[in-house]
Amino acid sequence: MSVENRRNFLKKAGAFSATTLWASFTQPVWSRNLESALKNAAGISPDNLATEEEFWYYVQQSFTVSPGIINLNNGGVSPAPKTVQDAMKRYYDLSNEAPSYYMWRIIDQGREPLRKNLASLAGCDPEEIAMNRNASEGLETIIFGLQLKAGDEVVAAKQDYPNMINAWKQREIRDHIKMVWVHLETPSTNEDYLVKQYVNAFTSKTKIVHLTHIINWNGQILPVKKIAQEARKKGIEVVVDGAHSFAHFEFTIPELECDYYATSLHKWLFAPIGTGMLYVKRSKIESLYPMFATDDPFKDDIRKFEHLGTRPFFIEQAIGKAIEFHEMIGIKRKQMRLHYLKNYWMEKIQDLPTVILNTSQDPEWGCAIGNIGIQGKKPAELDQFLFNHYKIHTTSIEWENIHGVRVTPNVYTTTKNLDLLVKAIREFVKTT
Repeated sequence: MSVENRRNFLKKAGAFSATTLWASFTQPVWSRNLESALKNAAGISPDNLATEEEFWYYVQQSFTVSPGIINLNNGGVSPAPKTVQDAMKRYYDLSNEAPSYYMWRIIDQGREPLRKNLASLAGCDPEEIAMNRNASEGLETIIFGLQLKAGDEVVAAKQDYPNMINAWKQREIRDHIKMVWVHLETPSTNEDYLVKQYVNAFTSKTKIVHLTHIINWNGQILPVKKIAQEARKKGIEVVVDGAHSFAHFEFTIPELECDYYATSLHKWLFAPIGTGMLYVKRSKIESLYPMFATDDPFKDDIRKFEHLGTRPFFIEQAIGKAIEFHEMIGIKRKQMRLHYLKNYWMEKIQDLPTVILNTSQDPEWGCAIGNIGIQGKKPAELDQFLFNHYKIHTTSIEWENIHGVRVTPNVYTTTKNLDLLVKAIREFVKTT
């Protein structure tokens, strides 16, 4: 952002306290200030706004994160903004006034509008979207619902998420399918290399390829579309684990050219904890068995995947407020800010001796998630040091060939938080 633009932004920001005197007293100050900040940022490009700390300060005020801990493990589960928390609590209170009436006859009336809003965000037909509790549930619905027989081959990566690996191994035990595991060397910016690891594993018996859109261990983005196009040439169906990609960076599900996709909404959409979304291509719904029994497992209705029995309607309906918050910021702004934050801390420590960066800084191959290793030290040692000495919460990763500490900032993270992270890493490196 230019100096002149910064001055104009700050000048307008300074006027917030005066304008709020005339604003509705029913709207919190933080909300009024964020609304004004968004208006003032309207003419600023996403890449310039990514570095504007004053703007993101007002976004931060939408969250209730603890000032005593710097949470840099948003890749596990993200906090929800105040509006989402309030909606969930409001629906919960209403439910308890007369549960069977308010849950099933009132609150559940919002399910179809919510389906349409999620589909709009995903860029697909509402009749291809089901709501559940998380990516694991969605993906296991797919994995256990696919009609496979003994000898059919499934290609997946050793770097995939453990729940999915175990689900496929269970099908291998139960149904005698054959799992073919590829091994990915990451970080990588070589599209040909990443595509070939999967394509070279395809045979005439391959029926499914399982792809992780963004690897949770280190934030590596895979060229899902290119792999899917190669799979399609051979009649192979494509399952995508989108736990970390949905609402994280800009794309639509149909653009991936996959047949199945599942995600957790409590990560990058900032929805309540325990919310997820399942996408099944319209032509594939009929043949996919639902996880939970329904009257007709072969019906061509996406709702057959929502037969969970009594569930927390108050949590599900608060997803709508998360969508509103996401769209208020804008996916391009969010993506640029998250990528900027990841590179901000990585660039400041990349030349330190013994430091190993396990994530690409190229925006095509990474976004918010970063991973750092220290030669001669176990990931858990750095993870513990960060928390014990600086109250910085991260998570240590020891999975296959990926060893390091995963650092995942979010839109409420400030560069001041990351400056402290950099200071802590520098101090830790001196001990090596």
